[in-house]
Amino acid sequence: MIYSLRGKVAYVGQSYFVIECGGVGYKCTASLNTLSSLPSKGNDTFVYTYMNVREDAVDLFGFFSVEEMECFKLLTSVSGVGPKAAIAILSEYKPDKILLYIASGDYKMLTRASGVGAKIAQRIVVDLKDKAGVGLSADSEILSVGNAVSSTNTAEAVSALVSLGYSQSEAALAVGKLDPKKPVETLIKDALTSLSRMV
Repeated sequence: MIYSLRGKVAYVGQSYFVIECGGVGYKCTASLNTLSSLPSKGNDTFVYTYMNVREDAVDLFGFFSVEEMECFKLLTSVSGVGPKAAIAILSEYKPDKILLYIASGDYKMLTRASGVGAKIAQRIVVDLKDKAGVGLSADSEILSVGNAVSSTNTAEAVSALVSLGYSQSEAALAVGKLDPKKPVETLIKDALTSLSRMV
């Protein structure tokens, strides 16, 4: 298994890059986020990699950060989610945003990625909701979103905010920062105040 590569950037295309290490060029499929983070041709770089072995092919995927690689592995662990869909999602969003959408149950945001339909997005959210904050990130935002969807009061407040036109992730993020013991009406009012400051 090739875990990482250090070498010179030989080529950067629209969906992959080539890194030359010891006279050998390794073609790595990558997200737009990784491709835009790479230095220009001829410069040294370091990337994390994941090798996907199938009956008919061996593909190498490259990532500029370990978080992106771990997020890729997490996404492809879901049945029906292949490397192509995972790369499409990682091209649309950074790993922290993907985990935020999963934790808040906001599957609609994932459908913005090319080729990712509602069924696949829903499956990702259902399968990974409990894993979103484990290992990959102890991000306070993700933890607060997890709190927002676990309590009855906060879940009701999130639902009310969604009906007012906010996305699931925006609502969960705003409510998750509040005291879950407060009455639903207070949670909604305080969350609305917080959301109005973000605009």
